[in-house]
Amino acid sequence: MESYKLLCFSLLGLLLLFALASSFADAKAHHHDFVVQETKVKRLCMTHNRITVNGMLPGPTLEVKNGDTLVVNVINRGRYNVTIHWHGIRQLRSGWADGPEFVTQCPIRPGGSYIYRFTIQGQEGTLWWHAHSSWLRATVYGALIIHPQEGSSYPFIKPRREAPIILGEWWNANPIDVVRQATRTGGTPNVSDAYTINGQPGDLYNCSSQDTVVIPVDSGETNLLRIINAALNQELFFTVANHKLTVVAADASYMKPFTTSVIMLGPGQTTDVLITADQPPARYYIAARAYNSAQGAPFDNTTTTAILEYKSAPCPAKKGLSIPPVFPSLPAYNDTNTVTAFDASLRSRNKVLVPTDIDENLFFTVGLGLLNCPPGARARNCQGPNGTRFAASMNNESFVLPSNFSLLQAYQQGIPGVFTTDFPAAPPVKFDYTGNVSRSLYQPIKGTKLYKLKYGSRVQLVLQGTSIFTAENHPIHIHGYDFYILAQGFGNFNPKTDTSKFNLVDPPLRNTVGVPVKGWAVIRFVADNPGVWLMHCHLDVHLNWGLGMAFLVENGIGELQSLEPPPADLPLC
Repeated sequence: MESYKLLCFSLLGLLLLFALASSFADAKAHHHDFVVQETKVKRLCMTHNRITVNGMLPGPTLEVKNGDTLVVNVINRGRYNVTIHWHGIRQLRSGWADGPEFVTQCPIRPGGSYIYRFTIQGQEGTLWWHAHSSWLRATVYGALIIHPQEGSSYPFIKPRREAPIILGEWWNANPIDVVRQATRTGGTPNVSDAYTINGQPGDLYNCSSQDTVVIPVDSGETNLLRIINAALNQELFFTVANHKLTVVAADASYMKPFTTSVIMLGPGQTTDVLITADQPPARYYIAARAYNSAQGAPFDNTTTTAILEYKSAPCPAKKGLSIPPVFPSLPAYNDTNTVTAFDASLRSRNKVLVPTDIDENLFFTVGLGLLNCPPGARARNCQGPNGTRFAASMNNESFVLPSNFSLLQAYQQGIPGVFTTDFPAAPPVKFDYTGNVSRSLYQPIKGTKLYKLKYGSRVQLVLQGTSIFTAENHPIHIHGYDFYILAQGFGNFNPKTDTSKFNLVDPPLRNTVGVPVKGWAVIRFVADNPGVWLMHCHLDVHLNWGLGMAFLVENGIGELQSLEPPPADLPLC
């Protein structure tokens, strides 16, 4: 009997190996060179020197298939340290390729290089890549499109065409100078001067009409728009005049299709939509502008546009026939109801296996804070409210990156003194998180604390927004993981009543979740990817103030549950 069981298991193993071999038979390695360099870029009537990849803004679009390997040689010919993060890629056991500086690697110094090598496993859809050093992400970003394997197809109507739509944010000043000034003063950084679509602000801005992005369509065809919010500090509404958008995927996960006239994306999020050219032949604006949930906070209140142009539309260049594109209706900048309705419509396309029997039940507050300046500090360095400096935190811990080693290197080599593993599982003080918060709770503690997870542990995390200084929607991104969003709500999370709102059947699977203004979100995931994984607000100004932490996921049993060794060319600090 035992030999029979062994034979059955052997045959089963061979079948599984055969299935895996067949599914990845067409997988291949894609080799790319990314040259990070200073490039002259003309925007809004002026020419600026900006850091780009291969002289392009946005940078190159990478197209691969599920199962393929990406090998990208990043050569730094710029004047700043740089790293590249592959946003949303699971990086199973390949944490050295994840990219956030001083977390999984030391930065690539000017004149240096580093080869990122990783395999895409079980992911399809729209992701993106971007710099993860200071504010270089303002101009160093691009699309990463993962197509189905050979023999597979989309679980929706095949589009006639596909187009990436990358929403960005533009400063006339050097973004690095903007964040450095804010760091010196302790105040808020200057807001951007424009938003962009595929690198162009659009014709509502000065000197931009000649370069407005035009997307041509034929009447009757259905196309796929792959929309990415690469903006540095702003959540954005997106719409196309007079056209419905059918959402089919988000963050490279397929969703139950639903139709809407407007979507909202936090920085880091992606949304795939089908759009049918079913309107009279003409030119229609594609538009994006701010969703700004923080009451009284300054923001860039401009609108970026591109043009959806029917090929049979009258030519706008003909003399005397200058017909402006049709303008869309966009929500008000503070329309949280539209955001809530959109988020509530997102459901995984099929039933899913949500982790149950939770091993780690975590509760993290997220929000802003203020640090009192020490006696004798100069006023020019204390330009936050009432002579303070802005800060941000999770569970009252304001995250500080190391500078001599990366966190992953320190963990893998057992280097002491770089971090501790006592990040709190719950806030040290319970209070009315979304009410009137006492000023005594405004000051977080600076430190480099990680939270340790055993391999395979099932994690539930409540992300609770706070009203400290000001409340706003926070797009929280976890590196190395996708997670199920079980529920989102307003006020203080109540485990006795709010658990009844959990969707345990078909919750959306994402890598970035919006924690509603004065509200909460609950996510679950299985800690099945060893390494050190940053979790942070994807509003870069908040990360700069310390709104982040990192999970340390221990190795499991055997090679397939353990972090790969570091590559030989890993940059040194």
